[in-house]
Amino acid sequence: MARKGSDFAGVSVAIVTPFRDGQIDFARLREQIDFLVDAGVTCLCPVGTTGESPTLSHEEHERVIAETVQMAAGRVKVMAGTGSNSTAEALRLTRFAARAGADAALMVAPYYNKPTQEGFYQHYRAVAEEVELPICVYNIPGRTGKNIEPSTIARLAELSNITMVKEATGSLDQASEILSTTDLTLLSGDDSLTLPLLSVGGEGVISVVANIVPGAMKELVDAFAAGDAAAACRLHHRLFPLCRDMLSLATNPIPIKAAMRLLGRDSGELRLPMTPLDEQQEASLRKTLTEFGLL
Repeated sequence: MARKGSDFAGVSVAIVTPFRDGQIDFARLREQIDFLVDAGVTCLCPVGTTGESPTLSHEEHERVIAETVQMAAGRVKVMAGTGSNSTAEALRLTRFAARAGADAALMVAPYYNKPTQEGFYQHYRAVAEEVELPICVYNIPGRTGKNIEPSTIARLAELSNITMVKEATGSLDQASEILSTTDLTLLSGDDSLTLPLLSVGGEGVISVVANIVPGAMKELVDAFAAGDAAAACRLHHRLFPLCRDMLSLATNPIPIKAAMRLLGRDSGELRLPMTPLDEQQEASLRKTLTEFGLL
């Protein structure tokens, strides 16, 4: 079955927002974008969870979207984070992303206020009917406090410009139900579950670990797409320790920023309430990076 968002198949990268002395470091952002473009990724996803969007001002959020689109310069797609627990704010951000030239919007489920399933539906519908941009529904109940049920996602799939779902529930059953009842493109929202989700019909990943190993993650996805399941499995097991550390050592994006600092790719600076890894955590991360061959 042809799926609506298949042009976003492959590896998208949930990019970090680099800081220096409390301010966004746009020179470093350009370096990161060039690094990922050179690696051949499909899409960049700025100002999502990994981009520390909850700590950015509205002005900063919009500027990161606009700068990412300009720096990408059509070389790769840009799927801008535009979600909010306020429908009006999500609509404003999505309209801005469309004006800025983004190729799609990544809209996280409304968080904290825990809408009903009807509330989820009306939230996404309100934005989809006002903005023509393709929308990826980002379902991550571990962050938002509530799951968007597959039956609700099936209703949303009937809206023409809701084309993708970023699946971060950790449930293969939920992913399978979405894939069997909709024509949405499903993208993994957990690096370590990329291969399992590909095996049930997913078409790619919105990756955290690809900030540092975009080539290896692309190899995995490409190998599976080419029908080489054995190679994809080998790459899955090679990547697994890195994927594990990015989510288990501390809350994302603390570990990925630490890894990028150790690799000389970022200052590692975070904004409160995010705090750095402690010595033991950093030693564990350094060991994983060394064993992978990055250090």
